[in-house]
Amino acid sequence: MAESVVSFLVGRLTTLLEEEAKLLSGIQDKVEGLVDELERIKAFLRVADAKEDRNPQLKVWVKQVRDVAHEMEDALDKFRLFHSLDHGRGFHASLHKLACIIKKWKARYQIAADIQRINSKVRSLSEGRERYKLVDQAGSSSTRQIQHLKFNQGEALLLEEAELVAIGWREKQLIELLMKEESGRQVVPVVGMGGLGKTTLVKQVYEDPKVKETFKVHAWITVTRSFKINHLLKHMIKNIFEVIRKPVPEDEEIENMDVNQLRERIKRLLQNSRYLIVLDDLWHIPDWEAINHVMPNNSHGSRVMLTTRNINVASASCLGNPDMLYRLEPLSPEDSWTLFCRKTFQGNSCPPNLDKICRSILRKCGGLPLAIVAISAVLALKDTRNVDEWAAVSGSIGAEIEENDHLDNMIKLLYLSYCDLPYHLKSCFLYLSIFPDLYKIEHMRLIRLWLAEGFVIGKEGRTPEEVAESYLGELVDRNLIQAAETTTDGRVKFYRFHDLLREIVILKSREQNFAAIIKDQGTMWPEKVRRLSIVNTLQNVQQKRTSSQLRSLLLFGVEDALTDFPIPKLFPKSLQLLTVLDLEGTHLDMFPREVVKLLLLKYLSLRHTKVKEIPSSIKKLQNLETLDLKHSHVVELPAEILNLKQLRHLLVYRYEVESHAGFNDRKGVKIPAGISGLQSLQKLCFIEANLDNGALMAELRRMNQLRRLGIYKLRKEDGVTLCSSIEKMTNLRSFSVSSVQKDKIIDLSHISHAPPFLQRLYLTGRLENLPHWISSLQNLVRLFLKWSRLKEDPLVHLQGLPNLVHLELLQVCDGESLHFEAGGFPSLKILGIDKLDELQLVTIEEGAMPCLEKLIIQRCKLLKQVPSGIEHLTNLKLLEFFDMPDELIMPLHPDGGEDHWKVAHVPAVYYSYWRGGGWDVYSLLKEGEIYFCREEAETGILWKV
Repeated sequence: MAESVVSFLVGRLTTLLEEEAKLLSGIQDKVEGLVDELERIKAFLRVADAKEDRNPQLKVWVKQVRDVAHEMEDALDKFRLFHSLDHGRGFHASLHKLACIIKKWKARYQIAADIQRINSKVRSLSEGRERYKLVDQAGSSSTRQIQHLKFNQGEALLLEEAELVAIGWREKQLIELLMKEESGRQVVPVVGMGGLGKTTLVKQVYEDPKVKETFKVHAWITVTRSFKINHLLKHMIKNIFEVIRKPVPEDEEIENMDVNQLRERIKRLLQNSRYLIVLDDLWHIPDWEAINHVMPNNSHGSRVMLTTRNINVASASCLGNPDMLYRLEPLSPEDSWTLFCRKTFQGNSCPPNLDKICRSILRKCGGLPLAIVAISAVLALKDTRNVDEWAAVSGSIGAEIEENDHLDNMIKLLYLSYCDLPYHLKSCFLYLSIFPDLYKIEHMRLIRLWLAEGFVIGKEGRTPEEVAESYLGELVDRNLIQAAETTTDGRVKFYRFHDLLREIVILKSREQNFAAIIKDQGTMWPEKVRRLSIVNTLQNVQQKRTSSQLRSLLLFGVEDALTDFPIPKLFPKSLQLLTVLDLEGTHLDMFPREVVKLLLLKYLSLRHTKVKEIPSSIKKLQNLETLDLKHSHVVELPAEILNLKQLRHLLVYRYEVESHAGFNDRKGVKIPAGISGLQSLQKLCFIEANLDNGALMAELRRMNQLRRLGIYKLRKEDGVTLCSSIEKMTNLRSFSVSSVQKDKIIDLSHISHAPPFLQRLYLTGRLENLPHWISSLQNLVRLFLKWSRLKEDPLVHLQGLPNLVHLELLQVCDGESLHFEAGGFPSLKILGIDKLDELQLVTIEEGAMPCLEKLIIQRCKLLKQVPSGIEHLTNLKLLEFFDMPDELIMPLHPDGGEDHWKVAHVPAVYYSYWRGGGWDVYSLLKEGEIYFCREEAETGILWKV
């Protein structure tokens, strides 16, 4: 990770040379010399970063490099701080200006002294690298050491079959994949995070007598992260010769073969055989490509199995036949408990006095068999009568990991995933340690925090947000984080982080002074820590603790009342270098006056606070990139907000849930004229349009960099101007607009070329006609229409949208029927129909909405029967009716009595109900049929005739 710190510093120094040449006169050569030396160190660090944990000298050296880089970064920021001082106006301002000039020159001399001092340290580090021959230690010899470790780790960390539960049916599934009647060679990748037992499972399959009988030629190859292809091929040749019981060639003969000769030899051995090759622990796609072509694609039904933690490797290996990919999931809570008790209590049941504590410990294992077995080995040695010992483990798994040798193998295995990360992802991954236990990490919040921290490396043709998205995708693909919650159109909204991985990352983060989390009273944190999160209460924060290097401060669940943010009380030394301040959810009534003194701040969140007003002094925060006021009480922004030229994300809105279908009533904010001057803005939600006679709508045309735009209180007369502006927004992905009042018209018919990448569209207000351009949105995945009151059936224009996944219709049309035609809405999964007052009939043709999984119908007072053709929705999983008339009946004849109906052929509906007239009607699935019964409201007794 030190390389990313140095890379960031080199970029900062280069920018300093370009922008502050005049102020740096006389020391430019020193800065340039420092950049050159850091570039040389950076090249070495790319190797050293991955090896430091196995070499104590190298580890110390890398730490020293990191500390020097942080020291230089602090010096640069202090220089920037003084150089950006504001002078104000008037006589007193003139005196202040003079004082500032003096301070700036003082800062110039200080930066010169800092650069000279740090130059000396860097030269010393370079000399130390040569003196102790760290280059050799970070290079070939260390690589050989790691290779040796990895070739043996598969066996060393292999779980015994008896230690796994629920392995039988998984083994059966894999064997079925292997035995499929496919004559060509097939690849069966098994993918999942470290510790799930992939190797154990595949080993069981590999050793199965039926498998060995089917595949006469077989070989097990442990690949390793840093293998050499010639070593692996030689190992494969020896394995194959042993299996086919032919004399193994002399070592000298094999050793003298080059890679091409080795490949040819293996191909000849396998060409006419039905073989099974297992590649255990494959990490990278190029590694697969290097091995893949060695194994011939013959027509004898041969198979290749591989285990990997990376979904991209798995997908690449079975390209063209994704059905062969096997995802190994964590154990269920029930199976986890069975394994835990078997290993902890030697097959006996858990003592009642330990039940709650043990379940708490088990939760942290997250279904990982290796973790359960390792922690059970620790607990098995403890006295079951001494509850305090068990509670200590439950309360501090991290401390147990540090101190207990029984957990060593588990740590090594999980830690490998961190070691394998490219340098630019290590900081991003360590950053997850700032979030509390069990915390769901919001997708966009994490991206904006990474941007503020400077972790995202720019790429030409892509926004920083898009690059950060790719970082998150890579962490997901490597099974280091998982999606905790997704939106209806498939976007990940929240992530979760495996508890044990989190504990390991916290240890690494603490070791590097990267971040600390304070949740217990009196908790110490390193003096040089750069990121701090405080959980639950400020009373836990140790008073008079130095914080001069602190860059990020985040509060989670803090319930203390903050009449004004107590920076002086909490941190006697100034937080002048702070770049991230996240006060989400705190008890804050006023904008904290101390905040405007944090001139380097890039990220400020007052989300879910009671702050009502933003002061004009916010103009001082010239470096601010994110201002998050979502769900605050702010309704108007000051004109001084326009001074924040670096602002990328402006979130100022709140909403109230209006219906079961997912419609929300959003409340936005008034903004000053001149908003188009904020040319870096990516997100602007939600702004009031009912101002300045449409001038604001015209101004938006200069903001073609926007990705998300939300407007409310739009007047009909401003429609033409807004349409002209929207046509210029070629990067727009999400667009939301609402009218001044429920019965007022929004005119969006004047767009001739809609934004080509638009994915989400929310229109709230009367529409004279459905805008013609909507039917051309090939990338649209989500469409909400509210209060449209169309005279025509909108489905005619919408059913051809190829990628639409979620459609909500609230008071959209006044017609008596909706007709879903065959072939229409090919990708739709969720459909909501709400308050169509004249609707009497819904018809679904066979072939319409083939992917529909969820159907909600509510407040349609004249609809007296469920949709005709509902039996065609064979993928339906959830059917709901809310606030519907008592007369609602099923389309087929009653079966068993007037209060009991049956709908056949809807096999996937698990649960549905509707509410109306004091009656609740429920359905139960039975052998592919839905039975509806009526519940008596007064007594709550379920009965049927």
